[in-house]
Amino acid sequence: MPRYKLTIEYDGTPFVGWQMQAGGLSVQGLIETAVEALTGEKTGIQGAGRTDAGVHALGQVAHAALSKDWEPDTVRDAINAYLRPHPIAVLAAEKVAPDFDARFSAKRRHYLYRIVNRRADLALERERAWRVPRPLDERAMQDAAQRLIGKHDFTTFRSSECQAKSPLKTLDRLDVAREGDEVRVTTSARSFLHNQVRSMVGSLVHVGEGKWSAADLSMALAARDRTACGQVAPPQGLYLVKVDY
Repeated sequence: MPRYKLTIEYDGTPFVGWQMQAGGLSVQGLIETAVEALTGEKTGIQGAGRTDAGVHALGQVAHAALSKDWEPDTVRDAINAYLRPHPIAVLAAEKVAPDFDARFSAKRRHYLYRIVNRRADLALERERAWRVPRPLDERAMQDAAQRLIGKHDFTTFRSSECQAKSPLKTLDRLDVAREGDEVRVTTSARSFLHNQVRSMVGSLVHVGEGKWSAADLSMALAARDRTACGQVAPPQGLYLVKVDY
């Protein structure tokens, strides 16, 4: 059966998240319904990351095995036609090897968190970023962020509902930079714990506001205790940017 890699963009606002679950629309469920409309068969798809409700994607990746050898552009265009009017778009479809797995073949995942640092409320960006009205020192945030780079036990920055077998993760990148009113946090790793990015961002905001020092962030990490986490940033500022294979 031909296997296809799908690169997907979506606005996570109206969904319960990527993964199918009872009681709401999911990105995965809607794409599977679109694939069934194209092929006439029920086909499961596997995503690279299980984004939560309200989290967006610029480059989520999924794979699907189809019984017919379709042209990749036909797969992309047909799925998109069946997805309308939902805010989901398949940006590209390509044939891949039979052993390609969107989740387990991934070498690195890249996320962006957007903070709008201003007093005024958000209008156009209301569900696209986190507004923090108090001034943020992005340089202090950047310096503190480097304390989290490397292999650590990230229990402090892990959701109580996280299903990962181990809290040990290797963080390859965590950078903070300002562009006007926007403070952008970019991070990369092979994999992340549930809520890890949002928890790290929330604690870095404490640093930016002057509530914490870089040493306080290091102490929170070393505590290996969820209650030591500063706060969890809201989901609407988080974007899955791309996945490397």
